[in-house]
Amino acid sequence: MMRTRPLKVALLGCGVVGSEVARIMTTHADDLTQRIGAPVELAGVAVRRPSKVREGIDPALVTTDATALLKRGDIDIAIEVIGGIEPARTLITTAFEHGISVVSANKALLAQDGAALHAAAEEAGLDLYYEAAVAGAIPLVRPMRESLAGDKINRVMGIVNGTTNFILDKMDSTGAGYQEALDEATALGYAEADPTADVEGYDAAAKAAILAGIAFHTRVRLDDVYREGMTEVSAADFASAKRMGCTIKLLAILERAADGASVTARVHPAMIPLTHPLASVREAYNAVFVEAEAAGRLMFYGPGAGGSPTASAVLGDLVAVCRNKLAEATGPGESAYTQLPVSPMGDVVTRYHISLDVADKPGVLAQVATTFAEHGVSIDTVRQQGRPDGVGNEASLVVVTHRAPDAALSGTVEALRKLDTVRGVASIMRVEGE
Repeated sequence: MMRTRPLKVALLGCGVVGSEVARIMTTHADDLTQRIGAPVELAGVAVRRPSKVREGIDPALVTTDATALLKRGDIDIAIEVIGGIEPARTLITTAFEHGISVVSANKALLAQDGAALHAAAEEAGLDLYYEAAVAGAIPLVRPMRESLAGDKINRVMGIVNGTTNFILDKMDSTGAGYQEALDEATALGYAEADPTADVEGYDAAAKAAILAGIAFHTRVRLDDVYREGMTEVSAADFASAKRMGCTIKLLAILERAADGASVTARVHPAMIPLTHPLASVREAYNAVFVEAEAAGRLMFYGPGAGGSPTASAVLGDLVAVCRNKLAEATGPGESAYTQLPVSPMGDVVTRYHISLDVADKPGVLAQVATTFAEHGVSIDTVRQQGRPDGVGNEASLVVVTHRAPDAALSGTVEALRKLDTVRGVASIMRVEGE
C-alpha cells in the first residue's frame, strides 16, 4: 500500500554532486515514489552561498543554516555531499541525534572517523549509507558488505581514482610526460586546479581504508594505509613496463595475510601485466578486482567520479534508506566484528622493478648481485644497456626481483645507493597482479 505522507530529505551541500542529486530527485520523482512506496520530498538545501543561482531548485528551500534545517523536526533523511571533515562530521552527528538517517559521499570523513559515525548511527537505530564514497556509480560497497557477507574476501586490488588513471593512460597511450598528461586532465575537468589529493594518492588511500574495513570486517583508518603518489612516474618507466609486457596503474591493494592474523592496506603506482583485467581500464574509469574464497575473482567496473555517476550512487542509497524507514528497520551497519592488526608496508611481499645508473665497467653487475643476495632478495631478470643520453662512462641497469618482503627490497635499494659504482637509482616500481 502506497504511503501518501512524503519522506522529507535535507540536502547538505549543493555543488556538482548535490545539484545533480536535486535534479534527479525532481525529474524522477514519480519513479522514485513507485520504487520506494512513498513520495520523497526535497525539504531543504543547505549551502554556503545562497545568492548563487541553482537551476531547478526552489530558492525558498535554500538555507545557510544546516544545523537549523536538521533540527526543525520533520526531516527523515539527510544527504551529506559537503565533503571534508568539518562541518560534515558535526552535521552527521546532529542528524543522528535528531532521528535522521544519513546518506554520505564523504570518503575523507568515513576513512578518518567511520567507526565513531557507525557507532552513533547504531546507537540511534539509524542508517549510515555511503556507496558514493568509494567508486562513484560502481556498485561496490553494498555487494561487498551484503552479497559477499557469507564469503571470505582475501584480496582487493583496484583503480579507485579516475584522475590518476586518466593521466597514466595518456602517458601510456601517447608517450606524454607526466606534466603534459596532467595539463590535459586539468583542461578536460578531470583534475582540480590543485590535484594533490589525487596525484599524491590521498583520495585513493581514503577509499582504500573504507574498502579494507568492509572486506576484512575490521577497522582500518586512513593512517593505517601506506601511500605513495605517482608524480615521479616517467615516460622511461612506461617504456620499461612495455618491455615487460606491463603497464602502470595507481593501485589500492588490500590483502589478508596467509594466516588470517593481519591485513595490509596500501596505495602506490605499480606495473601490472597487460593480461590482467585492470590493465585495460582506460581514461577516467575505475575498476576494482575482488578475490574471495568461494566466489573467486570478481571485477567491478565503471565511471568512478563526476556529478551524474556519483549522484546515481547517492540516489541508490537514498532509495534503500527510505525503504528501511518505511519498514521501520535499518540496513547492515558496520561489520567490524574483529580487530585485526594492520601490518606495516615492510611486511608486504611484492616484487621490485629497479632502474640504476651505474658505472660502465667490469664487475658492476657482480657487485649489484652480491648486494641483493646479502639482503635475501633473489633476482629474476637483469638488463644492461648504454645510457640513451650518450654518457659514455655510464650504463643503465634494470633489475626485476622475485617476490620478497618490502622491507628487504627497500633495504636492498638503500644499500645500492651507497655503492661507489651506482651513480643513482633512476626509478623504483613495484610489480603486482601476477
